[in-house]
Parts: sequence; structure tokens; C-alpha cells
Amino acid sequence: MSEYDEDYFERGIATGKSCYENYRWIPELTIPMAMTIIDLLKIERGATVLDFGCAKGFLVKALRMLYRDAWGVDCSDYAIGKVDPEVKAFCGPIHSLVRHDGFEYLIAKDVLEHIEKEQLHDWLSVLRERGKKLLAIIPLGENGKYRVPAYEKDVTHRIKEDEIWWLETFAKAGWKVAWYDFRVPGIKDNWAMFDKGNGFYVLIR
Repeated sequence: MSEYDEDYFERGIATGKSCYENYRWIPELTIPMAMTIIDLLKIERGATVLDFGCAKGFLVKALRMLYRDAWGVDCSDYAIGKVDPEVKAFCGPIHSLVRHDGFEYLIAKDVLEHIEKEQLHDWLSVLRERGKKLLAIIPLGENGKYRVPAYEKDVTHRIKEDEIWWLETFAKAGWKVAWYDFRVPGIKDNWAMFDKGNGFYVLIR
């Protein structure tokens, strides 16, 4: 999608499009986060994982470094065109989501809030068809605003709802909530000072 362009990823703050600036591979942040996700979901070595909304593929790279069979898709032509060379063969556009044997694990970090409400059920249903367990990490809001004020700076955000709305939305799409919380140390630590600013949901089909 054209709105997720070079300005969005490289000059988001300067252009007023996002919170991103010079979006790049930072191993000291991404590898520990990947290990936290592995621990949270209990992802075995060699297990298949899809990063839904992979951007430049950095989480895919980290997971593959940790011996997981990770793949990624994204709707941004710009991001996919800039995928890290080490994982270029494992990342593709959103329409490449169809993979014949599916995935054991799915990750949607800071992605679902970008989807229009009227399209969200269909996308959650697609993910349910493609994977057995989904980790959804979502900025939470109430009264039309995010609880973390900085999230308002991303002009592509579409959904600003609270944790209960998301629980009900997942249930309507056929997902069962195995666990959820507002804090997972090792993921989004820079926003930990905001009470209930983010939702972490582990879903099973």
C-alpha cells in the first residue's frame, strides 16, 4: 500500500506519518524480542512461524537466527523491496500469504490496529485458516484515543479500542483466547510506563 512508503519508515517523525525514523536492523533489540516471543509461545526449533506485517523482515531474520522456520508478509511494497537480504527469500507481499501447509505459529505485532474495522473479521478469519496459534500485540485505546499518546502520531492507525473490544472481536472470528495481559517484559518495554497501553493476546483456533 502506498501509504506505507519511504517517508513512513525512514522519516515518519519528520513527515508526521509515523513514529518510525531510519527503520533498520538493531540486533540487540530484535533478537531478545524474538527469544521472548519464542518463550511466550513455546515455539520449538524448526517450527513454522509467519510474521504477519513483517515490514523489512527483521523479526523473521531474528527468528531464523534462532533456528525457527520463519516467514513474513507485508502490504508495503516499499518495505518488501527493502527486506533484509539474508531473509529476502522468506518474505513477500501480502498476497503470498497462501502457503499450502500453513503455519504452526502466527505473529501480528502492531499490525491489526492498521486494518479497517469492517475488514478486520475477514483478516482474522484468514489468519485462523493459516495458523494454529496467534500472538497479537496491539496498542489499546479508549474514548477514541490511544492510552499511549505517541501512537496518535501514526496516521495509518485505524482502530483505537480497549482490551474487551478486542477479546470480543477475536471470539467473533473464531479464535479462543488462551491468555492475555498488558505487559510482556522484553516486548515494547519503552511504553511500559503507560498502564494498559498495549494488549498481548495469545490466541488458538
